[in-house]
Amino acid sequence: MIRAMPVLQVADVTASEAFYCGTLGFTSHGTWGDGPDFAIVQRGQVTIALDRSRDTGPVPVNQHWAAYVYVEDADALCAEFKEKGADIVRELEDTFYGSRDFDIRDPDGHLIAFGHDLEPDGTDPGLMDDGALS
Repeated sequence: MIRAMPVLQVADVTASEAFYCGTLGFTSHGTWGDGPDFAIVQRGQVTIALDRSRDTGPVPVNQHWAAYVYVEDADALCAEFKEKGADIVRELEDTFYGSRDFDIRDPDGHLIAFGHDLEPDGTDPGLMDDGALS
């Protein structure tokens, strides 16, 4: 496998694309459909798809994280996001699972975590080498 692209349901693709690009520093690959109905944004090797909800009710969200994004420096990224007005719902912390991370909430209520390994030795649950998964 090469990489993953979480697909988040959103109420307004244009507004979500503006948030991910303007506040979180992603770059848009464009939008598709008449609504528009779909967009893809990317920052570094992280790609997220934004899919317009076809339901009339609230956008469904995960009970916790919609995505966990591994970064080189969670402290610097958190400071960048705060400066741009992101909704930081969990401040930076060193966790029991070996990461230093924080959570933001996007305009549709999705929680996205950003963090780095405290001891990057390849044994973190999200970054095991492929041999450890067989």
